[in-house]
Amino acid sequence: MTEDEAVRGAAVKDRPAQDLLASPLPPSLPRTRSSRFTRRLARSVLRACGWQVVGTFPDAPKAVLVGAPHSSNWDGFWGLLVKVALGVDVRIFAKHQLFWWPLGPLLRRLGVIEVNRSATGGFVDQIIDRFGREERLWIGIAPEGTRKRVERWKTGFWKIAKGAGVPVVPAYFHYPDKIIGIGEPFVLSDDMEVDMARIRAWYAPWRGRNRAV
Repeated sequence: MTEDEAVRGAAVKDRPAQDLLASPLPPSLPRTRSSRFTRRLARSVLRACGWQVVGTFPDAPKAVLVGAPHSSNWDGFWGLLVKVALGVDVRIFAKHQLFWWPLGPLLRRLGVIEVNRSATGGFVDQIIDRFGREERLWIGIAPEGTRKRVERWKTGFWKIAKGAGVPVVPAYFHYPDKIIGIGEPFVLSDDMEVDMARIRAWYAPWRGRNRAV
């Protein structure tokens, strides 16, 4: 770890945590229709378990949210609680075979997007097309693609963001201090390899439940 990364990692404990009840959300950010009771319940669970949310959501109607390090099934649980607690509508994907009744309606209600990976054009083109058809859309992707550490991240999130012309917003898990954070958006260049290395390096200070990136 470089000196700069060490300084950023040491600064985690000094960051002011947002109060989940008072977090101001920008007007362009997609919102869910969850009830006030459900949001309060999710906030109560997060607080009782010691979790905090830091950072600021950008005022962007469309974005690709990448989450890392992804080292445990618990990441999905805590991430879903934050989504419900804040009322933020971040969509995730699932293969179309899962959308049978009655599971399909439940998945859609939770913000899951049905994707047919065998369809003409492939996964990336389907999501880019979806961005073009919707006024507001945030999607969430785990770039590692697995809970194990990998040497190379999957490039799908970069291709989607670049093709749709939307920013990449980094979100991180830092289990030692029970923090879920939102970083400043990345503006992509035309060099995918450079961007991938730059984004992954940004995650160096954060540690998931079982490992770092």
